[in-house]
Amino acid sequence: MTTLVFGHKSPDTDSTCSPLIWAWFLAHHEPGAAEARLLGTPNTEAQFVLKRWGVDLPQIIEDVEEGQDVVIVDTNNPAELPPSINKANILSIIDHHKLVGGIETKLPIEITIRPVACTATLMWQLMGGHGGHAPDQIKGLALSAILSDTLEFRSPTTTRIDRQIAEHLAQDLGIDIPSYAAEMFEAKSDVSHLSEAELLRLDSKEYTVDNVDFRISVLETVSPQAILKRKEALMAAMPKVAAEDGAQQVLLFVIDILNEEAHLLVPDQLTKNVAEKSFGATVTGDTVILPGIMSRKKQIIPSLKVA
Repeated sequence: MTTLVFGHKSPDTDSTCSPLIWAWFLAHHEPGAAEARLLGTPNTEAQFVLKRWGVDLPQIIEDVEEGQDVVIVDTNNPAELPPSINKANILSIIDHHKLVGGIETKLPIEITIRPVACTATLMWQLMGGHGGHAPDQIKGLALSAILSDTLEFRSPTTTRIDRQIAEHLAQDLGIDIPSYAAEMFEAKSDVSHLSEAELLRLDSKEYTVDNVDFRISVLETVSPQAILKRKEALMAAMPKVAAEDGAQQVLLFVIDILNEEAHLLVPDQLTKNVAEKSFGATVTGDTVILPGIMSRKKQIIPSLKVA
């Protein structure tokens, strides 16, 4: 049976590249076939990366069959996985997020969760010397994932090992990191063709905070004003997106990569409470700037409070 490797819904660059990296490793170093899958259309940056390195878009799936062999990467949250995930034969989980709970397995499995900024970093550690034998396409995907998740080492999630692996890969590939990262971030920022609902779901995760179900959306960009000029339409779309996705509220953080700050849209009293209680912000309008806030995983999620 072919092992399917996939990350979370609303795939970003890490959840697009890491399944491809690990499927390559499994197919070349362990018995049996392995293939990458995606749980949705990847964001514009991830699409740019695939094209840049000449890699075909993996097949997009909505669910898995009972008994299907799978490897889960870049998440351990059932809310971000196929509906039938607990009926699949989960072989392993490779992740860099906090442990959520709720996944059930038929047998004991290998779970590796480490506090690094990117799943691709963790995979390069797990592969040991095998990573050096990877084709340039796979090395390029790993470099891209690390630069994306660390925001070119600006994110507070960045570790020494993230930077070391990225710099080693860039040297191998003859890539100038600042120039290539700028291309990636420009691609990430090109969201003019997306509807408001698509923007709110583009890079989003589901979390429950103080018994309130949130869809927490993050848009990382070098052109925050291009998104903020659509704030009224975005806020108007939030109730429908929340209702359709089984959430009570959408929180949208527009991350300004270059100025290293976040703009939080504040459409109602609930979001105003979240901003003030979670980040100590003073809210006087329909947006609030949160200086230094760059990471959903390390800064936003752990800080969220409603009451």
